[in-house]
Amino acid sequence: MLTSMTNWYNTCMSKSSPPDFKQRIRTAVPNAVTSIRVILAPLLLVWAWNGRVGIPFAIVLVVGAATDFVDGFLARRLETTSAPSSRFDSAADVLFYLTAFVSVWLVYPDVVRTHWPGLSLLAGLELLRVTVDYVKFRREASYHMWSAKVWNLAILLALVGLMGFGIAGWLFKLPIVVGILTNLEALAASLLLPTWTHDVPTVYHAYKIRQDGGR
Repeated sequence: MLTSMTNWYNTCMSKSSPPDFKQRIRTAVPNAVTSIRVILAPLLLVWAWNGRVGIPFAIVLVVGAATDFVDGFLARRLETTSAPSSRFDSAADVLFYLTAFVSVWLVYPDVVRTHWPGLSLLAGLELLRVTVDYVKFRREASYHMWSAKVWNLAILLALVGLMGFGIAGWLFKLPIVVGILTNLEALAASLLLPTWTHDVPTVYHAYKIRQDGGR
């Protein structure tokens, strides 16, 4: 269905719009989808503050996570992948999932305290990775690694399970473990890359870029 929509969109744009306008619209479409996560983030926070969890909260989480797939798909289909859009997508991810975590803290503080050692290690690695990125590249990384996609899925399952159905246990531990591994891979990529590079799927790709002398 998404493929059909993008093909229809490309046909319409090719017939009626000047090149610059077409490019702006092409870029705006995936960015608009990304913006949905930015809009939904404060809604999660307000609902959590008022104790409104359950199925509606889980649905918003799923919708937000789905936009993370759709915006990337559209950007590739419309051929509008760029460094600014990639950074905006990464920033929207951080805002959405950080807000979701704060929501968990507000509603289930006991669950957060139980998993505090693992969460502290994860937060420390995240801070170290970001520090390395800013010291070396003067900006945040935007790798969109395959491991990060697995991490996002693990986070979504944990959040839906807890905020939608009150299930914690191993489901909450899973994203902590995956997140630690993902941050270690991203840190290794940052250390390997000679210059700032966006959309690096794995640390192996970072190694190949280094071997090739950068893109």
